[in-house]
Amino acid sequence: MITVTDLSVSYGAVQAVKNVSFAAEPGTITAVLGANGAGKTTLLRTISGLVRPTGGSVRLGDRELTTMSVEDITMSGIAHVPEGRGVIAEFTVDENLRLGALWRKGDNRPAIESMYELFPPLASRRKQHASNLSGGERQMLALARSLVARPTVLLLDEPSLGLAPLVTQGLMATVRDLTLRDELTVILVEQNARGALSIAKHAVVLYLGSVVVSDTAEAVSADKDLRHYYLGMAEQ
Repeated sequence: MITVTDLSVSYGAVQAVKNVSFAAEPGTITAVLGANGAGKTTLLRTISGLVRPTGGSVRLGDRELTTMSVEDITMSGIAHVPEGRGVIAEFTVDENLRLGALWRKGDNRPAIESMYELFPPLASRRKQHASNLSGGERQMLALARSLVARPTVLLLDEPSLGLAPLVTQGLMATVRDLTLRDELTVILVEQNARGALSIAKHAVVLYLGSVVVSDTAEAVSADKDLRHYYLGMAEQ
């Protein structure tokens, strides 16, 4: 379990995250929602150690993460897929996956092959440079590169950004199935609130760095005023 308690983050005089608290349970998806500038990306970067908090706590089980290095946080089982499909364009698909497994000891080939089974479009392109992939394929590769290290916690930042609706739907279904199959703890930051709420168990809505509501995804999805004022979801 990831437990965030009274977490605060500042960039100079600007407080980007203000006393945020929530818990993300194993085998579930916690959606972090809100408008641009709400503090969602900063929250993920703080959990993964890329940003240091000015106050509060982030714990993985009984381990305090805010005092650990980025490398130690990664080796503790936390994988971070940043916004923008962070793959190395000059590397082949296979080289990107081998890079993801680099710090794992032993034979990583079975783990890499399992990613090709999970994402079949990548299998036929394994020797191609990532620069030749479509946007959806790059997002698959970014996700696969994180999963090949066999994490217990997955931080996903805007995985559907710029993708076609059908591709987004397939990606969300894959994340949901992985969570159930591997007992992953997933924290999903998304602008596509409807898609995120459809696969999440819990939802945290941020506004200007503070928690507006922390409740079940079902309750958040059913709250008409919340959807309108904080998530920009049009009625269907």
